[in-house]
Amino acid sequence: MRKHRWLFATTTITITAFALFVYARSSPITIKGSDTMVILAQRWAEAYMAENPEAAIQVTGGGSGTGISALINGTTDICNASRPMKRKERIKLKQRYNTLGVEIKSAKDGVAIYVNKNNPVKEITLEQLKDIYTGKITNWKELGGNDARIIVYGRDNSSGTYVYLRDNVLKGKDYTPLMQSLPGTAAVVNAVVKDVNGIGYGGAAFGKGIKFLKIQKDENSEGFAPNLKCVTSGNYPITRYLYMYIRSKPTGEMKKFIDWVLSDEGQAIVSKVGYFPLR
Repeated sequence: MRKHRWLFATTTITITAFALFVYARSSPITIKGSDTMVILAQRWAEAYMAENPEAAIQVTGGGSGTGISALINGTTDICNASRPMKRKERIKLKQRYNTLGVEIKSAKDGVAIYVNKNNPVKEITLEQLKDIYTGKITNWKELGGNDARIIVYGRDNSSGTYVYLRDNVLKGKDYTPLMQSLPGTAAVVNAVVKDVNGIGYGGAAFGKGIKFLKIQKDENSEGFAPNLKCVTSGNYPITRYLYMYIRSKPTGEMKKFIDWVLSDEGQAIVSKVGYFPLR
């Protein structure tokens, strides 16, 4: 009889443990949004799950706008965004969940301006960048470069970087209709690598095989590159935060994960990926 009780207890414990394991694995933390942040988020998830085998985290991209829509629709736990949520988006969240959401600054980035390595132009002002992307400047010779048409590459309107640049550099003006909109930052970089007359934009971590243009605040200012020193000091004129958004104050495993992202260990991964830590 005692043996049967022992077997029953052992079986119950085993089933309970298995059930907890299945529950944990079947209830992952879902992260969706910014393509700028997707590699960073994957590295965070991989490292965190290696230290916490009971945790399950799923990461997908699609753009900041896609992630914010998923947060509002309840189809993701965490939204990654390379721009702040807009007021109208927060109102939609409040209408559905009676909360304006929680904003967490998770890293810094310098929006990098990519040109081909063989392009002789080294730096431009913010005003010139605006004029390129609104179609006012169309030839590299206007910037001291070759007599060649500027081929403008950018992101689609679901991109947080598209919105950030439009709001903060183009001052709300529309992009030139000649801009070739591409589905991800990697595609923008690939296009500029192959096109000596191309120009594109995106996160600093994606800048492989191209040249960063230095950016001047105005024509009388020094030009700065999107590197650690210039971004963390605030001298690089197109510096921004990278955000995580959640619907309400985090608890449980989500809080544990977010605390880890903001820890020295999580911020070290920010540097390894090519972005800039908060401190």
